[in-house]
Amino acid sequence: MKHSQELGFDDDGRPVLITRAAIPYEEEHRQRVRKYLTIMAFRIPALLLAAVAYGIWENGWVSLLIIAVSIPLPWIAVLIANDRPPRRAEEPRRFDDDHRRTPLFPTAERPALGRPWEPGSGPDGTGAQSKSADSDADGPH
Repeated sequence: MKHSQELGFDDDGRPVLITRAAIPYEEEHRQRVRKYLTIMAFRIPALLLAAVAYGIWENGWVSLLIIAVSIPLPWIAVLIANDRPPRRAEEPRRFDDDHRRTPLFPTAERPALGRPWEPGSGPDGTGAQSKSADSDADGPH
């Protein structure tokens, strides 16, 4: 009996287990937003801490150090929030090295101009050309 994909069977006809199902998109999105907000929640307190540190120690270097640490936080938060879950082993890879590659600069096959060289095919039967044939081929000097 043949099963269709909408009935929840894989290619081999076995039922798909719900434990192997992917996390729903809404839940994955919620997790990513939560990670983003958690990391960004450190940004405002870091700026306030820099102001308090300057008020207490009156040292601008400490405040600048705290601000410098908080500068890459938005970038880090976006990278982590946009990251996808790790790929499962059964997920197909997009890059398939088995296919024939097209060269960057393809060239057409070049047919031989004459018959292939064979030993003993020279003018004197030895396979070597005579000096006069070489000088004639070069043209006038």
